[in-house]
Amino acid sequence: MSGIEPATRDGLVEHYNDWPNDIGFEADTECRTVVELTVRGSIPTCCAGTLYRTGPGKYKVESQDGKTITTSHWFDGLAQVHRFQLLPPSDSTSITRVLYNSRFTVDTLVENIRKTGNMSSFTFGQKRDLCQSFFGKVMGIFAPVLGLDKGKPDSHNINVSLSVNLPGLQPPMAATSPDDVESSGITSLVNKTDANGYQFLDPTTLEPIGLSSQAALHPDLKGPMCATHSRTDPLTGDWFNYNLDISSTSTYRVFRVSASNQKTTILATITSAPPAYLHSIFLTQNYVILCVWGSHFAMYGLKILYTRNVLDALNPTDPAQPCRWYVVDRSSQQKGLVAVYTSPAFFAFHAINAYEEASPTRPGETDIVADLPCYDDLSILKRFYYENLMSSSPDAREFTGVKGESTRSWLGRYRLPNIPAEADHTTFAGQDREAVREWATARSQSVELPTINPRFITLKHRYIYGITDRGNSTFFDGLAKFDCLTQTALFWSEKGQSAGEATFVPDPDAREEDEDAGVLLTVVLDGYKEKSYLLVLDARTMKEVGRAEMDRAAAFSYHGVHVPSQGPHKGKALDC
Repeated sequence: MSGIEPATRDGLVEHYNDWPNDIGFEADTECRTVVELTVRGSIPTCCAGTLYRTGPGKYKVESQDGKTITTSHWFDGLAQVHRFQLLPPSDSTSITRVLYNSRFTVDTLVENIRKTGNMSSFTFGQKRDLCQSFFGKVMGIFAPVLGLDKGKPDSHNINVSLSVNLPGLQPPMAATSPDDVESSGITSLVNKTDANGYQFLDPTTLEPIGLSSQAALHPDLKGPMCATHSRTDPLTGDWFNYNLDISSTSTYRVFRVSASNQKTTILATITSAPPAYLHSIFLTQNYVILCVWGSHFAMYGLKILYTRNVLDALNPTDPAQPCRWYVVDRSSQQKGLVAVYTSPAFFAFHAINAYEEASPTRPGETDIVADLPCYDDLSILKRFYYENLMSSSPDAREFTGVKGESTRSWLGRYRLPNIPAEADHTTFAGQDREAVREWATARSQSVELPTINPRFITLKHRYIYGITDRGNSTFFDGLAKFDCLTQTALFWSEKGQSAGEATFVPDPDAREEDEDAGVLLTVVLDGYKEKSYLLVLDARTMKEVGRAEMDRAAAFSYHGVHVPSQGPHKGKALDC
């Protein structure tokens, strides 16, 4: 299990409709009126609260002149947010009830597309006519930043991840009543993306109610890109991210927003790293780690002005260009950049978790251990074109068979060794150290959209959960629990059932050492019935304990957040 498996598939299907998934990409319905779902089995009371999900709801718009305007890439689908409210048993019922509503959050944008027949604002992978003015190209790509202080809140396609109660960002007045805020603990709900922009949503109705950007936190945070997966300290509630200002000398600014005083502090300014598409960052108890992996922008990032989308502006992953790991002190001493490490090239989306250990070789020094799903190159980004995902598409064969092997991830663990206790920005001047890859899984045991028990964020973890790609579908085909100690995986999979990201809800009565005590919440599409359901799995056994059935298909979403409505963590959800 120490190496990456060769290019083989576990269960390659020849007839893709044996695992139908098209409706998960084409679902064109919203449910603004709250409905109650049918519960089967048992949903534990620890799930009481609200599960939010965000992602693309549809990718087609009918224009005024009768033409069908479509997005090309799944990352550019039109935003939709889903809300599952889980109500604990009461005097009137002995079971956990589940209420559901959803809403498209881009009505003004859709209306503009309908009138103009133009999708010029889509910027991740949209295939475009490049015969446009230079001014038009500039304004199109930077619209998510430059337009956030103007226009309507539903005029921007922000659809990747969600956060609640983020410090430093002041929400506008919501339509939610004070009683709803009191019962849920949710004062703000924010939709995010990798562009420097935030969309405020009403936590109950999901109506877009405001826009903001990182410049509202600090005037120096003016660059167009950041990590949609920012990080929240589990003890203090402080929020961490980076801002990337793209130019001939690109600048990363790593920052913290204090939960106690709402103040934003720039912890480090990095100019030695190439501009790159970085979807996430790592956080430990004393450090923020920015891993600049193999997704570098061409021409110092200026190629974006020509391609008008992120994907086509990226250089291929170059094996000769190592990943660079920048370690930033975030303790009260604020020493800035204290170490830089390198490792062989790879690409990644999601940082899973990182933690600190005492160095086994140098007393008084610290090692950082970091886990993440890795890819050999950028092929996975091209797999996410709709024609390469949908089960009815013949083009999906290339990305489901052996040719698409590089679109499958492997889980990797990296160790950044021997950071001195008194390290500062001069300690490692001019000398990068080696990040050691301790192990890499077989691709068949890897996961994507990974998560862990949130109680173990910044602490040593054993279990990683996520969706699987074992070759049974043109999309993802199950869920897995990977044991980092035994290097084995436990799976949940049913033919024709496509699961989304799993959210771990801990058992509040579990012992501290019982890391896998709790349940997983995930939204599953039954491709045969063309309907979705909220699935509840025992996180220890990966067996179903209950589900809440919908009367429709919910579009495949990316990420979500569960907000408890009771207990000491009421209204709290970590940004990760």
